Amino acid sequence: MNERLTIEAIATDFLIIGGGTAGCAAALSFCESSASGSVLIAEKAHIKRSGCLAAGVNALNAYIVPGKTPESYVDYARADAEGIVREDLLITMARGLNAAAEKLEALGLTMLKNPDGTYAARGTRNIKINGENIKPLLAAAVESQPRVTVLNHVAVIDYIVRDDRVIGAYAIDLLKPVLYVLTASATLCATGGASGLYKPNNPGFSRHKMWYPPFNTGAGYAMGIRAGAEMTTLEMRFIALRCKDTIAPTGTLAQGVGARQVNASGEIYEQKYGITTSQRVHGTVTENREGRGPCALKTVGITAEHDEQLQRAYLNMAPLQTLRWLESGETPSVRNVEIEGTEPYIVGGHTASGYWVSTERETTLKALFAAGDVAGGAPQKYVTGALAEGEIVGKAALRYTASPPPAADLAEAESLRVALEQTLRRSDANDTTDALEAEMQSVMDEYAGGISADYRFSESSLAVADEKIREIARRAEVLAAADTRELAYIFELRERLTLARSVIAHLRARRETRWHSFAENTDYPERDDANFSVFVNSRLENGELKMIFRDLVKVGETYEH
Repeated sequence: MNERLTIEAIATDFLIIGGGTAGCAAALSFCESSASGSVLIAEKAHIKRSGCLAAGVNALNAYIVPGKTPESYVDYARADAEGIVREDLLITMARGLNAAAEKLEALGLTMLKNPDGTYAARGTRNIKINGENIKPLLAAAVESQPRVTVLNHVAVIDYIVRDDRVIGAYAIDLLKPVLYVLTASATLCATGGASGLYKPNNPGFSRHKMWYPPFNTGAGYAMGIRAGAEMTTLEMRFIALRCKDTIAPTGTLAQGVGARQVNASGEIYEQKYGITTSQRVHGTVTENREGRGPCALKTVGITAEHDEQLQRAYLNMAPLQTLRWLESGETPSVRNVEIEGTEPYIVGGHTASGYWVSTERETTLKALFAAGDVAGGAPQKYVTGALAEGEIVGKAALRYTASPPPAADLAEAESLRVALEQTLRRSDANDTTDALEAEMQSVMDEYAGGISADYRFSESSLAVADEKIREIARRAEVLAAADTRELAYIFELRERLTLARSVIAHLRARRETRWHSFAENTDYPERDDANFSVFVNSRLENGELKMIFRDLVKVGETYEH
């Protein structure tokens, strides 16, 4: 690239990094809570179809149905996470779940209802929706706010930090040679979780067939780690149980028609191992490893009506699964649906991994908030939980926006511009981002508990993983890019490598096996409540990760920085 990068400085009251579920909710909440103040959303894709809601969803998986309470939701999340949750965060989130659903309906989302007008439930915590347009509806609501500006196709690459306070971020435009200097009185990180750290079920050309969006690279985690923010529970990885090969959801089968997990002999094995999310994966892996597979969800014998309903449901949310049924003629009523676990992800919306935050979702870096999948401590968020956390942040950010945003340091920005242009003009790179990404995924898969290792790891294997990831990170420092889009790919690789090292450190620090498959430590195969009913946290100090152990926080208690 011969064209010179230009620097564009933009000041705002409230900077939102990521225009997904939590980011949109925070923007709307801020505008509803204050008559003044500007909002800037920096979105790597396009806000109308970005984040985990890009393709839509067919249910809201976090809702307080009649007969249940926010406290019972906390109980469910605590049990599923084997006790390692921030109950103060869960209760503040749970109290906002139903209001979030009602706001979505007010925006035009189609909610399926019973004859009496109540929402149609799917299970004990879910309600049914027609959600293919859920993200465009959220985007339209945000774009209708006159005080909100959206920068689409802009990748944020690092925070701007002064005296342990985040005052904005640097970003690059993916379509033109521009380096943005975004300054703000308050900043929200809502970049989602991380996929692509491990080798996926379908590598190569089909590597996009995964449970979590392939474009979520852990950017928010990595920026926080580099800036010295405290992170929590990164060792609690998430592994989804999915339909084999297509990686289509299994919840619709399990909840929609009551399909049970069975081995090749037709034996129902789920009760043998437990029914938490991690135990369901662990049971499947164990049955296969011990020669009783392949494992499946038992659907043979369901009614023709249920069979058709399943085909329609999957055509809406995972069309490849329905197409496979139709092509083979082996629809669910004819053949059980084979299942498998995905590669591990780091997702604070399903597990407790992410930023260590206060009840207002402020991180340990002043004026930096985190919400949605990037925020730790409160698992089982799903869509409505991310909306509830965004609403909390939109109100909390007002504490900072009473003061004008700080001025940009253009000299610092100029130094960054020069460094970026060196990458854009480099011609002697020996590696490519694709090659190094594949190496990273193979290392994590083999040595840090990926699919090929049946999600198991040991102290010695993690030591090897750390050494190899450090070496790949060193090589990633001298990659070349032809334009700003390729430059963004380099940053995405570096983000994954930064997060991978933190995940390895967390896996090494929790010397027990509390969540089978999610963190299966072969050196410490048993749960150890005496030493590890704690949060395993970390903070980068002088280039090395310092591990921190913190006591659990229960309902009635709060943790504030």
